[in-house]
Amino acid sequence: MQLPVQSQSSLYAEPWEADAGPDDLVEIARTADRTGFAYIASCDHVAIPRRLAEAMSTVWYDPVATLAHLAAVTENVRLMSHVAIVGLRHPLLSAKQYATLDRLSGGRLILGVGAGHVEEEFEVLGVDFARRGPVLDESIDALRAALGPEEYPEHRGERFEFKDLGQLPRPAQRHVPLWVGGSSPAAVRRAATRADGWLPQGDPRHELPAQIERLKRLREEAGIERRIVVGAITEALYVGEPAWSVGRRTLTGKPDAVAESLRAYGAMGVDQIQVRFRSRSRTELTDQMAAFAADVAPHLNEQ
Repeated sequence: MQLPVQSQSSLYAEPWEADAGPDDLVEIARTADRTGFAYIASCDHVAIPRRLAEAMSTVWYDPVATLAHLAAVTENVRLMSHVAIVGLRHPLLSAKQYATLDRLSGGRLILGVGAGHVEEEFEVLGVDFARRGPVLDESIDALRAALGPEEYPEHRGERFEFKDLGQLPRPAQRHVPLWVGGSSPAAVRRAATRADGWLPQGDPRHELPAQIERLKRLREEAGIERRIVVGAITEALYVGEPAWSVGRRTLTGKPDAVAESLRAYGAMGVDQIQVRFRSRSRTELTDQMAAFAADVAPHLNEQ
């Protein structure tokens, strides 16, 4: 699941998050760790222009700092950047930050990356917004080298070049999983040809099978045999019968009914689902997480 509080876009933030803070994040992360969630995720934006602030808000915690803080209070749950706009930074800078995070967490990092969409954010940092796709492609290639096992990684590309520059500590993982987020044709191509995992953004259920088919076809055409993890972001969830209005598009009901509905993702080729729960408080959210883990998740792989 993507963590609440650390990003507060009007598209998904609950009212209680406005007054929440570090203690809430810690308790939610510990709940995810204790109940067996696969990963917790944190977003990435450096600065939001005024024209977008009403919709996006300006609350965007730094993902490296946030995940490092939560790594210290958890033991098993993986830590994902969903997604890091790595094109805003030199690959060696990103590698230093995320390699350290992986080392400190005992090898729990999943590096999720994306192209970004806020033009002013690129402009103020001196990065060409119009070329963000090619920049991201090369950044991924450079990060593959910089997050590998070598103390002195090497990369030579159109925009970035480095060699004979040592970086320790190395990641705890010999191979840091790198996921691509996004549903545009470019993002699907990028995931198919460069990533270990793909996490679509906002695709309705009926569109996912065609996207997954294209992803796997592009990967086959590229001659890549290793398996790619296919993720999906589900509808908002509420386990049980809510006593308040959770919105008509929220998936609600008894645990077996929720599980039956979510199993459709597996049938279409999804390996891992990212879930989000409607809630009116931190306690209601952690109760929902615990109910999902105990009563829904065990039934997701049933036939």
